[in-house]
Amino acid sequence: MKRFLIFCLLIVVLLGKGLAERPNIVTTDGPYVFYLKDSIEVREIVDSNGRLVPVKSLYFNSEKPRIKLNVPVVGNPKHGFAVSLKDIVGEEPSVFPNIGKMLIVSDIEGEFEGFRQLMISNKVMDSLYNWTFGSGHLIICGDLFDRGQDVAAYLWLLYELEGAAKVHGGYVHVLLGNHDIMNLSGDWRYVEPKYFEQAAIMGKDYSELYADRTELGKWLRSKNIIEKVGDYLFLHGGISPELLKKNWRISEINSIARPYYGINSANIPDSLRVLFDGETSPFWYRGYFEESAPTSLSEIERTLSLYNCKYIVIGHTIVDEIKPLYGGKVFAVDVNHHKGVHQALLIENGKPYMTDSNGNLTEWYMR
Repeated sequence: MKRFLIFCLLIVVLLGKGLAERPNIVTTDGPYVFYLKDSIEVREIVDSNGRLVPVKSLYFNSEKPRIKLNVPVVGNPKHGFAVSLKDIVGEEPSVFPNIGKMLIVSDIEGEFEGFRQLMISNKVMDSLYNWTFGSGHLIICGDLFDRGQDVAAYLWLLYELEGAAKVHGGYVHVLLGNHDIMNLSGDWRYVEPKYFEQAAIMGKDYSELYADRTELGKWLRSKNIIEKVGDYLFLHGGISPELLKKNWRISEINSIARPYYGINSANIPDSLRVLFDGETSPFWYRGYFEESAPTSLSEIERTLSLYNCKYIVIGHTIVDEIKPLYGGKVFAVDVNHHKGVHQALLIENGKPYMTDSNGNLTEWYMR
């Protein structure tokens, strides 16, 4: 395969005075795949014999099936892995039948190592990233981006596991949360500062890394903000009373919202603002946790009735540990992964369990 490697001139800055002054900011990063008019470009920061080096690689479009990306993991080079590009990135279905086994996590936000251990301990994959969950489904309830050290590696791992799961009859569901929509639409308030600097070192602006003509950008835009699997409704924040009044089907919510993933919130039509507003959006809503005026049980039951399900699973709002709310009708799964709390919700044969990064199970006995 004919491949052209161009070592950027910014290597001088990276290995010189700038890096010495801020040694803890810049790390390995990428790879990021850009689709140009007649070629494919890959940008990354790699570790070359202990030196951080920005690399640009160019491929002919015809070479895409043979491109193999090497994904580094910050601080753990042995945990790196390879990824092949998908032939086609298509939109995801919104509704799935009942599944015997599901593992659900949320709000990883680039905490790759904690997620990796959680997946290995719960037999979703092995240490070489082979899918070991059989026909089970892995469900991510949003917030892939921002505060962690390995956002790109986390995205690529989910990307790779998708294909591996399907080979074995399983599935990986990646739902978008508020931090993901923020990154796609140019709201970078919570982005770890190093990502801006690393983008510049690679000769790019941060806004370009996940644009719609990149592989990860296309992949993210194919994802939903709400899905139903059997009796379970999955989303990041929750269903607000304002959204409930719309009586939109699950597939409608996704198809209406998708064209606006990358649009600044100020430019979203008023008629659709309920899907993006900080108080009413399904990836922003926090009403299930409000102390002064929480969502009523009757509203929860109306949501369950509208979507013909029995349970709602959400992330977005941090809890001390994964737990059921509203008499077991709602499961809150956002724990503080940044502080080393790594837990997931396991649903097996209709029974819910809390599981951790050691594979320890806690069963809830629901009415």
